This record gives sequence, C-alpha cells and structure tokens, in this order.
Amino acid sequence: MVDRTNLYRIAPFAAYVFFMILEDALLKFGWEANDLRWLYAVKITVVVALLWAMRSAYSELRWPSAAGFRTWGAAIIAGIVVFVAWINMTADWMVMGESVGFDPRNDEEIDWIFVAVRIAGAALVVPVMEELFWRSFLMRWIQHPDFLSVDPAQVGIKALTIAAILFALAHSLWFAGLFAGFVYSLLYMRSGTLWSPILAHAVTNGILGVWIVATGNWGFW
Repeated sequence: MVDRTNLYRIAPFAAYVFFMILEDALLKFGWEANDLRWLYAVKITVVVALLWAMRSAYSELRWPSAAGFRTWGAAIIAGIVVFVAWINMTADWMVMGESVGFDPRNDEEIDWIFVAVRIAGAALVVPVMEELFWRSFLMRWIQHPDFLSVDPAQVGIKALTIAAILFALAHSLWFAGLFAGFVYSLLYMRSGTLWSPILAHAVTNGILGVWIVATGNWGFW
C-alpha cells in the first residue's frame, strides 16, 4: 500500500503520464496529432485539480521567508541556461525516440488559445507538479524513504544522480533532460526551498514556449 505522503506527490505526476500514454495509444490507433491537441487542456486541468485538492499536504511549498534576491536570481539564471542547453543539445545521440510535438496551427494560422493553454500549462503547472515529484519526493525518497525528514542539502551523490537520470529518461531530449535534472536538483539542494527549482523550471518552459512559437520549432513541444 502506498503511503499517503508519497501518493500526494505521485498522483499529479501519474495523471500527467497517464494522458501522455493515452495520447500515444490514440496516435497508434490512427488518430491525428492535431485532433488530440485538446487533450493537453484536459491533462493540465486534471493535474491542477489534484494539486489543489491535496495542497494542504505540500509542506515543501510553504513560502520561504528567508529566501532573498540571490536565491531567485540564481533560479532565473539557471532557468535561462537550461533553456539554451535544451535547444542546442539536439545531436542524434542526445535524442531518444521521436517527439510528435504540438502544432497549434489550423491551416497555417496559429490558434492562440491552444498556444496560451500550452504555455500556461508548461510554465505554471508542470514545474510545480514535476518538482514535487522529481526533486521533493523521488530524489529525497531515494536518499531515505522518510523523505520529508531529509534536508535537501543532505541529499547524496547517489540519490542526486539516480533522480537526474530518471528525469532524463522521461524526455526525448534525454541529454538536455539530464543536464536540467542536475541543475534543478542542485538549486533545490543549495537553496533549501522547492520554489527555487520551480521558478527555474518555469523560466525554462516559459521561454521555450515563446521561442517555439516565434521560430515554429513545434517538435520541441
């Protein structure tokens, strides 16, 4: 039986993964990618609902009164660095599988509602959901099953590396994912607040979304 403390951090991530699997299955059954764009809004809505319903359990999301400009400045810079790495670490050996991407165009005209939902989900919802799972839960749980008792600064190399590798394997751009996994984890370990990697992750995803729309590189979505 899964401990409730664990479940609260796994459930939103599991819901997100479920919809990814569902989308892949529908594509294999002949659905067109454009016909499935609405699934993203459903996926994000479900994740938000779960995060909201279980919000009282997320003690690591209490606002850090001691964090200052240096903490937030480092997170913003880290987010930008990860974005630059993400769009450049694309050599064949750095890519695993093939990304379908997310194309918000209808007859070459961009559907700005789809764009707004996609960027909002990627920049505001995904960072909270993923950092709760990958950094706050999984990385600390690998260090010790009673993960809430683990100070982020005390996470060892083994737990840091395993969590970063698993994070990388969840992305088609696995090498960029590995780099991002280490960066976000180190931010958490150094700052002691989960809001630091959340902010960095949000900056990365937000800038990436704007860049994708500006350049038409839909495959990065």
